[in-house]
Parts: sequence; C-alpha cells; structure tokens
Amino acid sequence: MPESTLSGFHVAVTRPIAQSTKLCDLIKSHGGQTISFPLIEIVSLDDYDDFDQKLLTLDNYDLAIFISSNAVNQGMPRLLTHLKKIPPTLQFAAIGPTTASELQKFGVQDILTPENRFDSESLLALPAMLKVNAKRIIIFRGIGGREILANTLRSRGATVDFAECYQRINPQTNADVLSGLWQNKQLQAIVVTSSEAMRHLLDIAGQGEADWIKNVTLCVNHARIAELPLETGLKVMIAEASGDAAMLQCLIEAATHSNT
Repeated sequence: MPESTLSGFHVAVTRPIAQSTKLCDLIKSHGGQTISFPLIEIVSLDDYDDFDQKLLTLDNYDLAIFISSNAVNQGMPRLLTHLKKIPPTLQFAAIGPTTASELQKFGVQDILTPENRFDSESLLALPAMLKVNAKRIIIFRGIGGREILANTLRSRGATVDFAECYQRINPQTNADVLSGLWQNKQLQAIVVTSSEAMRHLLDIAGQGEADWIKNVTLCVNHARIAELPLETGLKVMIAEASGDAAMLQCLIEAATHSNT
C-alpha cells in the first residue's frame, strides 16, 4: 500500500491519549497528519470501597466479564493486590481480543471472546452466554455505560452485579481547536470509537450545527456510534470491522472521497 495514501489528510483522533498511539502511527505511516483531541479521559474512582468489597466476594461468582481494556488495567491490579491470586474456578470473558490480550498479561487464560464484531451483542451471542441460568456474573466496567449486557443476562436467569473500577470524563470544554483547524484546511476527518465520545463531540459542536463539523467526515467503528450523527445529517463512514487496521481503511476511503 502506498505510504502517501493519506498525504495531505488531517485526522483528529478522539480516543484517550494512551489508546490512540497505534492508530496515529498507522495514519502517519501512510502520509496522514493526526491531531490528538481526546473526548474521554480515564481516571481513577474517588472511592474504591465498594469495588474492593466486590473483590472480596469474587469466589462467589461463576463468570467475570471485562468490558474494556480500561476495566482490565484498572481492575486487575487491585484484584491481585487484595486476593493475591485469581480465583481458580472463575471463568473470564472479554468484549474483544484487545481486552482479552490485556487479561492474559495478568495470567488469565481460557477467555471467552467474540470472534467477529466486538461488542455486547456479539458477546451475548456466544453459546456459553446462552446458558447462564442460575449463574452469578460480575461485570468489570467504568461508572455508567450500556445496560444491555446485564439486562440480557438477567433475562436469561443469571444474577448480575457490577464492579465499577474507573470513571470517564470529557477533558474538552469546547471545539475551538477543531473549528480553527478546519478553517485552516487542516481537518478532514475525525475518528470516534464510542457513543459516549460522539455525544461529547456533538455537544461541543452545538449538536452538530456548526459549519465545520458538517464539512468533515466522522469515521466510526460501529453502526451504533453512527446513529446520532446520521440523524443530525452529518457525514459518517463506518469501518467494516473493529480494530486499527479497519479504521485505517475507513480513513483511506474517506480521503479518496474527499479528493474526488
């Protein structure tokens, strides 16, 4: 693939800084320019008492689901500190291969993981997730988030609790940086990889009414994230799969369209 595929193409990446390095490197390796504009920042909880109490009862659970790599990196160190070892009878599940890979770094093996799209719906479709009647399940996640995973598992007969081990904040107060870049022809696309980040983006862009956001392409990695901006009439492209390689292809397609 030509290294100049994204030459002259400027992309704002809205992921937390620590999670955007690989994608930014891919964009740059193909001639593109990146702007770090994190719309979510992962921070510790103000109080871990409730989370720590959940850890002390972990032997009572059959399955632990980790909803993100953040849940792994925020939760597993405290788990090992409190329990000294992973409960031997506890089954683990991860929302996708990146999260599973992070779990493996802490010594977890035999992890249930979706094989195609990496979201709650795909995890719920696994055969093991269809047979959870009378099972006790604990979901490691940040404060808040989607409820479909817990609600569906409960409807299948499971008891579900949350172990919330971090919180997400929006570090941006306005979109002046993005607006200024667009006016200087230095912003053609924005990568958004969560519905929460998309809501933040549209909020600071005046619910998508600002001229600049109407003239950039929003590249997302799931149809669910595309719903709100499409309702607003914005330009959206959806990557064909999860992962940085698929997002790179989405950006290349966006760049091609912008040049025609």
